[in-house]
Amino acid sequence: MASIQRIRQKIVDRAYYLSSHAEEEMANDLFERSDVENAILKGEIEKKMTHDERGTRYRIEGPARDGRVMHVICRFREDSNLLIITVYALTEEL
Repeated sequence: MASIQRIRQKIVDRAYYLSSHAEEEMANDLFERSDVENAILKGEIEKKMTHDERGTRYRIEGPARDGRVMHVICRFREDSNLLIITVYALTEEL
């Protein structure tokens, strides 16, 4: 299964966790969990980062519900669940 499909399935199955850093960044940019989910479900992997001893990280670029473009950095945990490491806006509010 391709990485983006596997990541999207974790979102659909609610088999993911938000790090405390991701939650802080979401609050800073006025994002909600549904914005992160939307970005992953409608976005694409923009970069794959393989030089991390904790596992490959994926940078997904996609739209928040309000149309702002955002990045979501995530990786798979050892238990195979998805960890959302951080999120941030690429465009300002509409």
